[in-house]
Amino acid sequence: MRLECLIVTCDSTLLSHIKSNFGTSGASLDFRQDSASAIELASRRHLDGLVIDCDDVGGGTEVLTKTRNSRSNQQTLIFAVTNGSTTVEKAVDLGANFVLCKPIQETRLRGVLDIAIPKMEREHRRYFRYDIDLPVRFWNHLGQSFTARMKNVSEGGLAVRLLDPGHLKGVLTVEFDLPSVTPQLFHARADVVWSDSLVVGLRFLYIEKDSGVALQGWLNSLEAQCHVRESNARPC
Repeated sequence: MRLECLIVTCDSTLLSHIKSNFGTSGASLDFRQDSASAIELASRRHLDGLVIDCDDVGGGTEVLTKTRNSRSNQQTLIFAVTNGSTTVEKAVDLGANFVLCKPIQETRLRGVLDIAIPKMEREHRRYFRYDIDLPVRFWNHLGQSFTARMKNVSEGGLAVRLLDPGHLKGVLTVEFDLPSVTPQLFHARADVVWSDSLVVGLRFLYIEKDSGVALQGWLNSLEAQCHVRESNARPC
């Protein structure tokens, strides 16, 4: 359940600063040197954090804007690094949460991360998707029903496998049985936010109170299981 972050830079000094400071949080860092591959990655994956070298990577501010506007990364914490061309005001207007100016000051970076990392961890817990295989039932506004297999689930939504993903569109009613000694029906409304040839991603819009409590309890148990597996996997 490590934080997943992306740094976009050609600057080895900046990269070294970020790696050494993010490393203390146990974050997983992806690295890109060009804007095109960074935009492509952000378009298909949720990021807990993005560090973008706005002025020393061609199209750097475009990475910032497109990441912030992507469906999966609207809540991502974005660190804009500037070097004279992009003003602090512009970076914030484009969607940056924090702005750092070159040359990077270690104390300033550490202070920013002390604020940002707890926020990233809270959002990560909300967004983190647990791999689960369960039957799911859907109804659309016409009353038509569909069945699918759950691929993963989080506090914010779920992904399902479907033979014909094109059947799921718009806002849907979602139901599935939460595994427990006494199974409980989960009931919610969800919106289709993305799909490919086999999988559909949905965001919860409304969850009934009892279903929300039960879902949180189930996710807490899944998180505990993940921690046990991670602890068992660590070498002695």
